[in-house]
Amino acid sequence: MARTDSMMMPLGTPAPDFTLPDTVSGRSLSLADVAGEKATLVMFICNHCPYVIHVNDELIRLAHDYQPQGVGFVAISSNDVDNYPDDAPDKMTEVARRLGYPFPYLYDETQEVAGAYDAVCTPDFFAFDADLKCAYRGQLDGSRPKNGEPVTGADMRAALDAIIAGEIIPDDVQVPSQGCNIKWKAA
Repeated sequence: MARTDSMMMPLGTPAPDFTLPDTVSGRSLSLADVAGEKATLVMFICNHCPYVIHVNDELIRLAHDYQPQGVGFVAISSNDVDNYPDDAPDKMTEVARRLGYPFPYLYDETQEVAGAYDAVCTPDFFAFDADLKCAYRGQLDGSRPKNGEPVTGADMRAALDAIIAGEIIPDDVQVPSQGCNIKWKAA
């Protein structure tokens, strides 16, 4: 596990399209299928990362709070499952069901979607406006495993509130997310 900061996709970047299998429903879902009317949050996560485990409950609360407001949520795992079998699709299904994820949990086997988003860590968050343009990319909040700060989702909640209100989120308040590096397949 190498602690990694997110790459910070340029604001205004259109959300890269994708079609990936949902490990819970078994259906293939595209960006259009998961997009919200007012905003869309694309989250790169995985099962075994301590940073993701640390924020899982807040991701669920966040979805419950914001889906009724027109925000679409999707989680994607892009890790190399040959070397990290805890992140395999069957294990993703188990985690999503056990935790009660209220959003699809998609598997990016080729890792092309992670590459298109410049996702490099778990968790890595990308919030898009109603036109699917990047409006926020960065941390959920300042909490990290063992730093003693409570998990509140404050940064993401402020970002989603601003996007829903049609406000611009200044670049200088967007702090990179931090987590385990995505486990890339050997070239």
